[in-house]
Amino acid sequence: MTETAFDPNAVGVKVENIYGLPFTTDDASIVVIPVPWEVTVSYGAGTAAAPEAVLGASYQVDLYDPDYPNAWNLGLAMHAIPAWLEELNYGLRPMAEEYIAMLQEGLNPEEHAEMKEMLAEINAACEKMNTYVQEIAASELDAGKICAVLGGDHSTPLGLIREIAKRNEDFGILHIDAHCDLRDAYEGFTYSHASIMFNAVKEKSLSKLVQVGIRDYCQMEADMVSSSDGRIVAFYDRDIKSRMFEGMSWMHICQDIINQLPEKVYVSFDVDGLDPKLCPNTGTPVPGGLEYEQALYLVRMLAESGRAIIGFDVNEVAPGDEDEWDANVGARLLYRLANLTAKSHDEITLG
Repeated sequence: MTETAFDPNAVGVKVENIYGLPFTTDDASIVVIPVPWEVTVSYGAGTAAAPEAVLGASYQVDLYDPDYPNAWNLGLAMHAIPAWLEELNYGLRPMAEEYIAMLQEGLNPEEHAEMKEMLAEINAACEKMNTYVQEIAASELDAGKICAVLGGDHSTPLGLIREIAKRNEDFGILHIDAHCDLRDAYEGFTYSHASIMFNAVKEKSLSKLVQVGIRDYCQMEADMVSSSDGRIVAFYDRDIKSRMFEGMSWMHICQDIINQLPEKVYVSFDVDGLDPKLCPNTGTPVPGGLEYEQALYLVRMLAESGRAIIGFDVNEVAPGDEDEWDANVGARLLYRLANLTAKSHDEITLG
């Protein structure tokens, strides 16, 4: 199907790319990198199946978006899901589960050679995944495209964040999540899903990490935020709700959030930042969180603020066995974030 023959009002055609759009990664302006990976997840599993499930659900998404009426024409496409990475994930996941079970029994890898070998193999595989994502991102960024990662667990976008950090002297991350993800090598895994932001802040060009919706975190993470001299700012869910209960509007809270961010912003979206009714099968659901449109209102305000969204990710979508609800939400979230990313660049051009 050619772009000129495409009917955005028709049913999504599954022989086309994601959402049935008539683009390939060669001619797209926003490219999605699918990463079927969840080796280090510590609670519920299933996120490795998200890229395939979100792709399948995407064909049911209506393409009209009031934020960007001609959104379908932007040029959005997804790379093929890498079978070798999927196989590596499913091959290593049982080993990681065995290792975690041994930790829970009180065993220590420093005292057990088998555990130490398992940990080294898993960490090496996670680094291989990160390198793959970074290499794909580098190629696409060289071609002038904007990149997004569709995980998988929340460890998956580190390669993209690293590549963006190499190319920008100053940028920030807007991080929507139930968790801080600031743990140092959680459970011994250097690239744990619970360590993504700990690893991200190692990048010197990341000047600001702004976290929104946080409601499940440990003392070490709270201390890291409070001792960061403002480099890490957390808008905890309980504080957001308290301000709203006391009469402050979400618009004013969003303004406070956005005012913390520099001109270039990467958006990292863990779906468990949402109310768990929107993502009931995600690996670590937590009561509370943001409504769907509440979260997107924040990103829309960011896009209209004159700041540029330079990349984004959607992670921790875990399709359930009963229905496609989680994938349905994930597909719509991915589409809206892509459109708002494009809108942020139009706002700069118009400004």
